[in-house]
Amino acid sequence: MPPGIRIAEFTGVVEEIGPSVQNVKRGDHVLVPFNIFCGSCFFCRNELYGNCHNTNPSATAVGAIYGYSHTAGGYHGGQAEYVRVPMADVGPTVIPSDIDLDDAVLLTDAFPTGYQAAEMGGIQQGDTVVVFGAGPVGIFAAKSAWWMGAGRVIVVDRVEYRLEFVKNFAQCEVINFKEVQDMAVDIKRMTYWLGADVCIDAVGCEAAGNAMQHLTGVIVPLQAGSATALHWCINSVRKGGTVSIVGVYGPTFNAVPIGNALNKGLTLRMNQASVKRHLPRLIEHIQAGRVKPSEVITHRFPLEEIGEAYHVFSSKLDNRIKPVLVMPTA
Repeated sequence: MPPGIRIAEFTGVVEEIGPSVQNVKRGDHVLVPFNIFCGSCFFCRNELYGNCHNTNPSATAVGAIYGYSHTAGGYHGGQAEYVRVPMADVGPTVIPSDIDLDDAVLLTDAFPTGYQAAEMGGIQQGDTVVVFGAGPVGIFAAKSAWWMGAGRVIVVDRVEYRLEFVKNFAQCEVINFKEVQDMAVDIKRMTYWLGADVCIDAVGCEAAGNAMQHLTGVIVPLQAGSATALHWCINSVRKGGTVSIVGVYGPTFNAVPIGNALNKGLTLRMNQASVKRHLPRLIEHIQAGRVKPSEVITHRFPLEEIGEAYHVFSSKLDNRIKPVLVMPTA
């Protein structure tokens, strides 16, 4: 299939199908979740598609992911003119005719991951929810928190243009952590010294904000990524609260304050997003006009300019929020 718009996840038009594929046909325009799953194993039957047992059998944790190294099965990614789609009878979803392709591509990863981050928080009516990270996933987590009953949503980041974007897109409060001496103390100050009901880590292993974590998790590294955002979540949430983690950490070791989590009686929930499970509800939100995911797309690069795309993305240049790749211009 030639992908239409995608980074690691993608949409595209079906060019050929295998003999066992019955749910899509040639010519269908489909969106393809970032995770690859069989649909029939124990985990898939329980809608834990990100933990499929058959597509990445050498791993004991994560299932398979397009273009995500040997730890996720070693499958090629979607940054190509043609992509082979394994388990094609269960993964791809035909894009409804009333869904824009720009909105559809955000249904393959960022939107479902942000939605699941809020869902895993177990948000109750009136809860205060703090989201660490104002990238696309954090932006969608903040937006989704309102649908689940949040009474207050706060997003933390250090990049002013991202904070301004999420404030307008998700109608939330924002904090620039560069202006805060102690993140946990500041959150407690804002919440009558109790802490937030739910904290969401939408940052992961490259988090800034702590020199020692960055040194030992990114520069050296002695641990599998900087766990700064995870520290902030555990220390900012109230006793008996919930921490939801969708920020990516590598195997196998991170220095995290697990004793604090134990003594506070926290619930920790985390996983790769089970994209397929969320699609019906998220498509409904788009069709009802509650959200237009494509509003987070700020840049489009033709495939032959992928080097420049990565440069803009990694360096946070030109007020980028979400870049996408499109088919070559020639």
